[in-house]
Amino acid sequence: MSTALRSVRAEWTKLRTTPGPAWLLLVTAVVTVALGAAVSAAATCPHDGCGIDVARLILSGVYLGQAPVAVLAVLAVSGEYSTALIRTTLTAMPSRPAVLGAKALVLGVAVAAIGSLAVLGSLLVAGVLLPRHGFTPEHGYPGLSLADGPVLRASGGTVAYLVLVAILSLGAAAVVRDSGAAIGSVLGLLYLPPLVTQLVTDPDLHRRLEQLAPMSAGLAVQATTGLHQLPIGPWAGLGVLAAWSAGALLAGTALLRHRDT
Repeated sequence: MSTALRSVRAEWTKLRTTPGPAWLLLVTAVVTVALGAAVSAAATCPHDGCGIDVARLILSGVYLGQAPVAVLAVLAVSGEYSTALIRTTLTAMPSRPAVLGAKALVLGVAVAAIGSLAVLGSLLVAGVLLPRHGFTPEHGYPGLSLADGPVLRASGGTVAYLVLVAILSLGAAAVVRDSGAAIGSVLGLLYLPPLVTQLVTDPDLHRRLEQLAPMSAGLAVQATTGLHQLPIGPWAGLGVLAAWSAGALLAGTALLRHRDT
């Protein structure tokens, strides 16, 4: 069996036999669906042409659902440092890039699976709630379907967004190693830039910050209407988040290779 395959198998065993990851994945799904349902229940469309992007409305639960994903990914690395299990891991699998790559692959698959369930759950719940609040064909809102290209892109892009957040968090944890500092760094990177951007009055700088911030740019993939008004296109925005994630993972890999555990 190759080193890479053994690393993946070991990381999968850790993920499925440790109770913490299962709970965090469950919290991700529940929070994502619950917040999306709450936002859908609060929205109304009493007349034709309400101007609301329904797909983005439904998938808004990811704003909170990403937090447990970040915690899960951080603990996958820093948790081993706090228990000294990392020494056992690196003794059994001396190739440090292979270890981090295996963690990224296993986490990515797990997050993609739970993210897909959360997105489907959000769509199903919204399909029941939204017509009761005026989002009907008569008001310009036909039933949502994954057969619709923009809806499929928004849904699939949301799953990809969660996976990229997991990889970003994994890389940050490999750099920082301390659980609290890594979680704080990742959540700050995700949630603080949009708040700071609201304080910027210069329109060009405001737009540039929205284009560069990982959450603002990444979640542009959820938009299905008014795309020409977005600071950044849906796929380009997801690409910005991918660049952040790749940079964090590469930095984490480099530091893991060249420093003592």
